[in-house]
Amino acid sequence: MIDRDKAFRILSEIGQEHVLKYFDELNETEQKELLSQIEITDFSVLENLAGDHNSGGERGSFEPLGAVTIKDIASESDRFTQTGVEALKAGKVAAVLLAGGQGTRLGFDKPKGMFNIGVDTELYIFQCLINNLMDVVKLAGAWVPLYIMTSEKNNSETVEFFKEKNYFGYDPAYIRFFIQDMAPSVDTNGKILMESRSKISLSPNGNGGWFSSLVRAGLLDEIKEKGVQWINVFAVDNVLQRIADPSFIGAVIDSGMQSGGKVVSKVSPDERVGVLCLEDGMPSIVEYYEMTEEMRTLLDDNRELAYKYGVILNYLFNVDKLEEICDRKMPVHVVSKKIPFMNDNGELVKPDSPNGYKFETLVLDMVHMQDSCLPYEVVRDKEFAPVKNAEGVDSVESARKLLQANGVKI
Repeated sequence: MIDRDKAFRILSEIGQEHVLKYFDELNETEQKELLSQIEITDFSVLENLAGDHNSGGERGSFEPLGAVTIKDIASESDRFTQTGVEALKAGKVAAVLLAGGQGTRLGFDKPKGMFNIGVDTELYIFQCLINNLMDVVKLAGAWVPLYIMTSEKNNSETVEFFKEKNYFGYDPAYIRFFIQDMAPSVDTNGKILMESRSKISLSPNGNGGWFSSLVRAGLLDEIKEKGVQWINVFAVDNVLQRIADPSFIGAVIDSGMQSGGKVVSKVSPDERVGVLCLEDGMPSIVEYYEMTEEMRTLLDDNRELAYKYGVILNYLFNVDKLEEICDRKMPVHVVSKKIPFMNDNGELVKPDSPNGYKFETLVLDMVHMQDSCLPYEVVRDKEFAPVKNAEGVDSVESARKLLQANGVKI
């Protein structure tokens, strides 16, 4: 851990020395907590305050992008799967699980992956994902290195939970945990906000920060030493998703493209899902709220939606290209927010209106920085069971029904 002098040098270089204002009044535990925060915080995001304060800037010119369809995949299944299995056996594929979130929207004050989605039996979200990955391990006869990104808030609980559950049968030698980089919150003058005398107001640096966080954790060297060429990144909340899917891997490798994204066909023009498409001739994701009415309803020659393929946050990226992106630096989105903060009297204030900015990087920008991306269509009812809400659409209830429909005992 860094010491006080190094922390002061880091902060003084960016004009944020006030973060240590009360340091000498803190007890030893609080001092360590603050120094730890300073160490894991990405202060480079503050450079983005020089530009316009918005949540992404102007978008380019969009065009539809076709996919390797379910029908295409069925006809080429043996070839795709063989290519994928060979890559897995050769140790060329790793997986990254984005698991930094809490289960707040489920009424669950623990890491989301610890939520028990079972009814008559214990079946945790993490367990569902490990079970899905184990299917691939058995098929390929090889373990897949699994990197689990946690947050500062939930890391300890997550690591202990996996130990307690004996990693759900996965070989722990192939599992690594790392903490997502945090970004500071600032007021409208660009000064870092404090939650208390010993706590900076921090938030995770967005789902696009997974690779830079992995690099900062020192894991890229290990990945390259293993000979890993492809990383399958996926989110924690889809309990049916196939991870390190040999057919998906094989399709992307055979295509010669730099990346791939699993997609599902939209159920209606107004479904609230981002769509994989082209933007200024490059692969991109257009969010549902960015689509015009014309884009939402446009039909192709087959009288199907032209902007049809919704993303499910399951991507395959080439490691060399990821390194290039990391060197170039991803776009940082500056978002106006209501941010609780400690005032000059040491009191915590919860504002009623936006009072500052948070910083995010987004995986959709990572896709847009690729030269090519293969949309790979999957059967919705077999691979898409998101657990975002306690009830209703994309809920615990709907995911349980889909798990049962796919033969999973809950």
